[in-house]
Parts: sequence; C-alpha cells; structure tokens
Amino acid sequence: MTPGRRYLFGIAAVAAAAGGLSFVLSPAARSAAWFALGLGLAVQGPLGWWLVRAVGTERLLPVWAGGIAARLTVLGVGAFLAVPKLGFPLEPTLIALVGVLMSFVGVEAFVVWFGGRRTGAR
Repeated sequence: MTPGRRYLFGIAAVAAAAGGLSFVLSPAARSAAWFALGLGLAVQGPLGWWLVRAVGTERLLPVWAGGIAARLTVLGVGAFLAVPKLGFPLEPTLIALVGVLMSFVGVEAFVVWFGGRRTGAR
C-alpha cells in the first residue's frame, strides 16, 4: 500500500471513529464534536498530504514542525474566535479538536514510520 493510500485510509478511519463517538454525547457536545471534526479535517487534509509527500526527503522535519505550528494556531483561533462566535461550548469543542488533531498526528506518524521502513531509512 502506498503512503498516500495509507494516509487516506487512516484519516477516514479517524473521521469515522470520531463521528461514531459523537453519538454518545449530548446534543450540544455533539455539535461541538462535529465542528471540531470538520475543522480538523479541513486543516489536517492538506497538512498531512504535504507531510506524506515529504517522506524520504530532507524537508520532512520542517514540514512536520510547520504542521504542528499550524495545529496550535488552529487551536488558538478556535478557542478565542471561532468557538465563542459560533456559540459552541468551549470545553467539549476544544477537547474534541485536540483529540481529532492528535489522532491525525498519530496517522501521520504511522505513515512516516511505514514509509521509512519501505525506503530503508529510519
């Protein structure tokens, strides 16, 4: 399986799991979780794809660091601007957003680890 397909499969699995888990939450927290999932997918999709393309190159670490900085920025903008403006409860939204983003980072680590094994680098 190629790194790109592995990444897409991982992102889809995280999205499905997060969507499924949202149904055990209260209606307000469920809306917050769906918002967090949508925001996480919108941010993570391009960032993760950028990282997958950097596997095996000297750009890998700067790309990964840039992605982490972008995720922290999304958390800050979400906490101080988007969540209050949209009226979502702060705590469930940020917990869901952190969970989604960190799960996507786990998918990236999985793809990079298997990409490194495939190319012989570690």
